[in-house]
Amino acid sequence: MSQTDVVAEFTEITDDDVEGVVALWHACGLTRPWNDPHLDIADARSGPTSTVLVFRDDGGAPRGNAADGAPGRVVASVMAGFDGHRGWLYYVAVAPDRQGDGLGRAAVAAGENWLRATGARKVQLMVRATNSAVVDFYERLGYTDQETTVLGRWF
Repeated sequence: MSQTDVVAEFTEITDDDVEGVVALWHACGLTRPWNDPHLDIADARSGPTSTVLVFRDDGGAPRGNAADGAPGRVVASVMAGFDGHRGWLYYVAVAPDRQGDGLGRAAVAAGENWLRATGARKVQLMVRATNSAVVDFYERLGYTDQETTVLGRWF
């Protein structure tokens, strides 16, 4: 399957996908105790400036497989959001048993395409400084250190 085939098959998350996406994020080590992934998904789905895109092992379509009519297992995801100035990618995840076959690149491309269509002129993402393998992955895709410090505060 070529990367362009995979990009075309990323679709908006459905209600039936939520638990699979949460499980995927846990399997990929993307969750933290202070971030509720169910709430993050609900927030991303609540308005027109953000989304969660998924790829299923049945080829991506939400129609399910012929055997049981259930949707295929979610094996890749990306959350995208547009803040009015720039686009952001979050929760780029590929099931551990599917890593290395182009789905990570395809997830990033799907998120970028969604952001471009939403009006974003730039895309950014955050990677934990200790995650050098993921930093290397994004650098291979053309992302560079923006030499900024991200600060935050909980309300």
